[in-house]
Amino acid sequence: MLGTGKYKVGGNYAASLFANNLAHEKGYACEFYLDAKEKKYIDECGAANFFGIKNNTYVTPKSTSILPSITNKSLMQVAEDLGLKVERRPIPEEELETFEEAGACGTAAVISPISYIDDLETGKRYDFGEKPGPISKKLFDTLRGIQYGEIEDKHGWTTVVIE
Repeated sequence: MLGTGKYKVGGNYAASLFANNLAHEKGYACEFYLDAKEKKYIDECGAANFFGIKNNTYVTPKSTSILPSITNKSLMQVAEDLGLKVERRPIPEEELETFEEAGACGTAAVISPISYIDDLETGKRYDFGEKPGPISKKLFDTLRGIQYGEIEDKHGWTTVVIE
C-alpha cells in the first residue's frame, strides 16, 4: 500500500489541491492520477474513480491507493446485469487509447463522461468523444433508475422510507 488513498480522510483531499488547481489553470476539468509507485498504471481522476469501456467490457483500476467507491461497485454490478464483462485490474496508461468510452464515477454525479485525457509530458491525447457513449449512458440511466425506484432493485440496495 502506498499512502492513505483507500481511506476517506481530509488529508487525501488536501494533497490533491495543488494538482487540481494546476489542472484548472490549464483549462482542464480535473486532474488524472497514475499509480504512486511506478507511475504507469491508471489510478483515478480527481476525486472520482475511473472506468473505461471496450469490447463490451467495463474496466476499472485495481489499486490499493484509491478510495473504494460504492458507486463504482454498483456500476460493476449493473454492467454485469446488462451483460457486460467486468474487469478490475491494473490498467497501463497506454491502454487508454483502446477504450471506446471513459468516465469518472462517484457519489455526486454517478458518471461524468470523459471526452479526452492529455498527457502533458508526452503531448499525447486520448480521445473518447464529446458525448457520453451508449454504454455509459445505459449504466447511468440504469443506476439512477434503481436509485429513484423506477427500475427494480434486484440487489437490495434501496430502502423505501415512509413517514
